[in-house]
Amino acid sequence: MSPADRALLAAAASGDTDAVRAALASGADAETRDDHRRTPLLLAALADHVPVARLLVAAGADPDAQDDRDDSAWLVTGVTGSVPMMRALLPARPDLTLRNRFGGIALIPAAERGHVAYVRALLAETDIAVDHVNRLGWTALLEAVVLGDGGPAHQEIVALLLAAGATPGLPDGDGVTALQHAERRGFTGIAALLRDAR
Repeated sequence: MSPADRALLAAAASGDTDAVRAALASGADAETRDDHRRTPLLLAALADHVPVARLLVAAGADPDAQDDRDDSAWLVTGVTGSVPMMRALLPARPDLTLRNRFGGIALIPAAERGHVAYVRALLAETDIAVDHVNRLGWTALLEAVVLGDGGPAHQEIVALLLAAGATPGLPDGDGVTALQHAERRGFTGIAALLRDAR
């Protein structure tokens, strides 16, 4: 790895836009990788360094480049829930069908973690598939119920997903629907939303 590449990785991870600009100007490869195959753009996304991400996107960085855990800058936005980072990456035309190590797309971890603003923005600004099923047999709707806490954030996410066309009766790999999961867990607010959507 060249000194410029090493400097770029360090600058992206720390959020130093001037150092990123300098490293790129001195010939650093925007797609260089660290020991875990993380690109500068992925490092910036992990730490939510939005100005750095904008610089790297302008330099042609790939939002879909995946590391040794199958994370990419785009997929990570679903985990962090950062709407500014999501919007910084959209001009790079990320692959909305890209899958993480669980076979999920960016919408699924966002729904699970209760990132309301991110789910709202993602559904409004992209054509991401609301009924994508991951390797666990779960959609974003199912994850919001199965792994959520039933509180206001997850209720709002369920409402957003249903409004975006999520199929309420789509069962998991064991044949259990989101409504059945909600009823079993005592999530009365979510259960009511799901009943109304049938």
